[in-house]
Order: sequence, then structure tokens, then C-alpha cells
Amino acid sequence: MKKTLGFTILLVMFASNDFFDLSHTAHPAIFNNCEFVWDVLKKIKDYVATHLQPAVLGKLEGHAWIGDNVFIGEGTIIEDGVMIKGPAIIGKNCEIRHNAYIRENVIIGDNCVIGNSCELKNALLFNSCQVPHFNYVGDSVLGFKAHLGAGVKISNVKLVPGNIIVEHNGQRYDTGLRKFGAIIGDRSEVGCNAVLNPGSVIGRDCVIYPNTFWRGVLSSESIVKNKGNLEIVVKLARKKD
Repeated sequence: MKKTLGFTILLVMFASNDFFDLSHTAHPAIFNNCEFVWDVLKKIKDYVATHLQPAVLGKLEGHAWIGDNVFIGEGTIIEDGVMIKGPAIIGKNCEIRHNAYIRENVIIGDNCVIGNSCELKNALLFNSCQVPHFNYVGDSVLGFKAHLGAGVKISNVKLVPGNIIVEHNGQRYDTGLRKFGAIIGDRSEVGCNAVLNPGSVIGRDCVIYPNTFWRGVLSSESIVKNKGNLEIVVKLARKKD
């Protein structure tokens, strides 16, 4: 809630607990004093630097490159070809699959899947997230049991200069961020090969159809359908040689 010139403006739409159940992360304190849910993106770097205690408690399968500033929890499996540059905090019982690339300032919860050829940077994943195949996740937060289909890309930088603006109900919110991918609420699903444009804000329990090109704010429990027209024609017989 914010007071301006004697008026009270409700910011409930963009409060962290409107998107996430904070009991499903080991790091709820990172959301303290976040006026808007995307403010947490500004805090990930310092939070990781303060709370990181490097250790590898999981299992390595094959050859992986793991930086000095990395914590990997018990029961987590790191497959062959993985590169974890760090700083990064990775929880318990995760699967970090072949050729995943985890860059700077990443927090991954328990029971998560980071799949083949996925890339993450400056991101926070709640418990039980799935980022399983050929995904890019930059400057983003994925809620509890959020799932990305194969090939989903989260674009985090505008093609033109300036901060990313979130527009909703006729109001424009300057996020103060040059890089901001997406906020994806608990249990939301994004279909294969969808693209989320910079500053996408997705509520809880949403579904975005495959091959969708999405921009903007999506209220909780919504479905974005992408019904392309299909044409079916009779296959013409070809003369045999």
C-alpha cells in the first residue's frame, strides 16, 4: 500500500504474495521490502553473495565444470557436460541435466529440473520448478511448480534503450530495470516454443499455449490460446518414374 498526495494506492496486483507462496522457497527473506514483485531481481546478486556457503553435497555424473562460489544440496545430480559458473545456490534433490549452463547469481530451489542445453542467469526458482529442454531464463522468477515447455525463451532485454515498463489497467510502472525477463506465478505452465517478452508478469495457475508470443500482464487462472489456422489439402498423386 502506498500513499500519494493523500490518496491510498493499492499495489496488491504486484505484491510478491499475489504470485508466490513463500513457504515453497528456502529464501523467503529475499522478498522483504519489495514494493513490487520484480524488485527482487535487484536483490539476487547481493543475497547470494551474503548467504552462499560453497559446498558440493550432490552427486557428479561424468565431467562437469563447477565454479568456486557454488553450493549444491544433498541428493542433487549433476550430469556430464554441465557448467555452473556461479555464484549459485542449488537446493536438494535437483536434476541438472547434460550441458546445462548456470551463470551468475542463480538460486534454484529443491526438487527442480534444469534440463539439456538450458541457460540461467540472475534468476530465482522456487521448489519443484521444471526448466527441462532448451530454455533460456534470465532476470526472472519462477514460482512453485512452474513449468516451461521445450524451447521456451524468456527475453530479458529490450531492443531499444531504456528501462523496462510494465503496463496494466492504463498505468505504466517504470521497473528501474534494464534487464527483466518474467515473473511466473506458482503452478503456471508455458507451452513449447513460446516467447515471453521483457517485463512479462504471469499470475498463478496460468496456461500459455505453445508458440505464443506474449507481452504484458496476465491475471491468475488465465489461459492464453494461440489458435493458428490450419489448412488440410488432399495429397496429389505423383506420377511414378
